[in-house]
Amino acid sequence: MAATELPLLSDVDAESRSLSLGASPSELHGALCGWLAGGGASVNDWPARVLADPGTATPAADGALDRLRLTSAAQLADRSFGFDLLLPDADASLSERSGALFDWCRGFLGGFGLAAGAAPNLSEESSEALGDLARLAAAAPQDDGDEEDEEAFTEIEEFVRIVALLLHGDVAMAAQHRQRLN
Repeated sequence: MAATELPLLSDVDAESRSLSLGASPSELHGALCGWLAGGGASVNDWPARVLADPGTATPAADGALDRLRLTSAAQLADRSFGFDLLLPDADASLSERSGALFDWCRGFLGGFGLAAGAAPNLSEESSEALGDLARLAAAAPQDDGDEEDEEAFTEIEEFVRIVALLLHGDVAMAAQHRQRLN
């Protein structure tokens, strides 16, 4: 059984640096989740696929990046919506957390596009949500703000989480169901 909690951001960062991956941990997780949501396979060499660089090394089995893949795939497929984004902890600055969230969105869009292709079969709701993610991916980090800004960040984070699950359901899960029916 796969772990239900994501590895620590610091562990993902350390392994990512050791493999010379050119993405932040949040962007890398977003790319992985986008890849999986777009119907990409959960495979050991996922960084090479989601970063579109065949020369990228394959992560060590049971390393932080392998655990990230296994946990993310399990969370996306879990019907109880127990899906988490790999972002800095709540004690990090709002600027750091919002920047990481926008990085996550950029990664998601890239991974999703690679796996789903240029014209995935999306519901109207999913198409609109994908457009919303693109707008978030283009946003600039929020300067440290007040309690209202913190609440807005929490709402945006939850929205992104739900959009990832929606797109996974529309593309990856729908394709799996079609395969079972045929």
